[in-house]
Amino acid sequence: MHASFGKYLDVDLTEGHISDYAIPEDWQSRFVGGKGLAARLLLEELSASATALSPENILVFATGPFQGTMVVGGGRHAVLSISPKTGRVADSYSGGFFGHELARSGYDGLLIRGASEAPVILALIDGKASLERADDLWGAGTGATEESLKTRYPGARVSSIGVAGENRVVQACIINDRARAAGRPGFGAVMGFKKLKAIVVRGHLEKTLADSKRFTKERAAYAKTFTDSGYEHFGRYGTGGGVTVLSEMGILPTKNFQQGTFEHADAISGIRMEETILASRDTCVGCPIRCKRVVETTFAGEAVLPEFGGPEYETLAALGSLCLNKDLDSIALANQLCNDLGVDTISAGVVISFLMEASEKGLIETVIPWGDSPAIIKLVKDLAHREGWAGKAADGLDLLASRIGADFAMTIKGAELPMHEPRGKQGMGLSYATSPRGATHMEGMHDTMLASESPSPEIGVTHAYDRFTLSDKAQPTVAFENLRSFDNCLVICCFTPHATGEGYSYPAIRSLLAAATGQSMDAKHMLQVGERAYAAMRLLSGRAGHTISKDGLPARFSESLSTGASRNHPVDPSTMDKAIADYYDLRGYDKFGPTDETLKRLNMDDCVGKLQRGT
Repeated sequence: MHASFGKYLDVDLTEGHISDYAIPEDWQSRFVGGKGLAARLLLEELSASATALSPENILVFATGPFQGTMVVGGGRHAVLSISPKTGRVADSYSGGFFGHELARSGYDGLLIRGASEAPVILALIDGKASLERADDLWGAGTGATEESLKTRYPGARVSSIGVAGENRVVQACIINDRARAAGRPGFGAVMGFKKLKAIVVRGHLEKTLADSKRFTKERAAYAKTFTDSGYEHFGRYGTGGGVTVLSEMGILPTKNFQQGTFEHADAISGIRMEETILASRDTCVGCPIRCKRVVETTFAGEAVLPEFGGPEYETLAALGSLCLNKDLDSIALANQLCNDLGVDTISAGVVISFLMEASEKGLIETVIPWGDSPAIIKLVKDLAHREGWAGKAADGLDLLASRIGADFAMTIKGAELPMHEPRGKQGMGLSYATSPRGATHMEGMHDTMLASESPSPEIGVTHAYDRFTLSDKAQPTVAFENLRSFDNCLVICCFTPHATGEGYSYPAIRSLLAAATGQSMDAKHMLQVGERAYAAMRLLSGRAGHTISKDGLPARFSESLSTGASRNHPVDPSTMDKAIADYYDLRGYDKFGPTDETLKRLNMDDCVGKLQRGT
């Protein structure tokens, strides 16, 4: 297929062996790239008995057809592996410049097996790959690691782990370009187990496009659609511009999801950041929006440096409102520490708010007051170094909660929740409950998108929905999951396509895809690509024991919020159970996952039999 090199780099860290892995042409045509192709690869190569922190686990870095082409939103890459939090294959996405460089390396992705006895880096420089000893980098932060490797390999891009990954902390993430994270599933711990300190890539190869002249013309026209006032506002304030709005709507996670409003939301918002500590704005390759924050300030005598970026919405909420922390400088420092230590900011915030509530309820002996900014800084460091009470969560928040008798760990299938409140976005709650990777906001439906009449008719969402109800939410939930899953096969930024309203942009995206790959598709085919990738992920989780009985939300969401517009709308467990059953029926799943009939409908006959159905 055009816009592809048709191969992955296959690296065996145990044997120190590197080879090429040819991707079958029919995999590419059916799964396109990114998440879908990586999931299909894992179905073929990953042992069903493999565990996250074992040599049998495989770590995949994946690109799609738009990486390396400078298309707006294409500055991303995907990472897939077994999550040490959930025991299931999960996917994560990161922006910046690493994915662009990988897509110019001569390979569409990396397949990393085994585990090294000593620290190593994987260098893929100008099409040549090697494993190099990295003893001198072990123990270094991601900032120092990147600086050292960029000096050694000028013009290269780096993905690395910090101390948290080396310590196999399950909240550890992979950091590229110093301020971008492949976070949430705990893949930093997977790299730490494999003793893979970093991957450094420099590429110069151009992928062959099906119709380069058409692609260039349509890429320019598509880029012009990002110059309107809405994108200007988004670029100016970043994702943090939504903090105050979400608080006003009663869906800003606050006090470990006990409240939906934060009285100091203005103090930690993107608008306040722009007025105070914002030094400049950064971007991902090929994107004119420039939504990434770059801040400079100090807190408690520690400098916050521009090279580590700045906090986005999820971080502002997780280390701000969730912990009742109103100090923006402290959030900026905590964000910097997470980036340098290699800790996922969402996971860190959920752990810290849990500890604050546990302290308040007398379940731990250490006093950790709500809103204590210096304590938050210390707890981030403790988590990365496996010290103190935060360090006791380093093997999983659910394990710590069970140990101390707490019933308020805000996790699903072991994964900490992102900063979106399902009592005011109940369709999002259905995605949370059923996601194969645990709670994720990146592939679910945000009910706030469905307030207008006929939000997205091309994908079958033709009327408005009440965000406070689960009634009839299975169909739009599945439709938007399939659409976002398609995005993740292309590996495009979720903030760039318009999925609803007059600016709906998927016909333009499909036209760009046809010019790049030669593969034309209508809306039905597009949604099937996304559904196919989603089914592949569900097969992988089903092999690890995921059944419908594991789906659901934390009990806290069946309680009313104490504040805000969403306070009288708890998620009813029996209504959620019915919605989950409707969702499975609509997807064509039995309690174990996709049925053989569904796999055949999705042209996945070669995956029939890969899921053993028990009782």
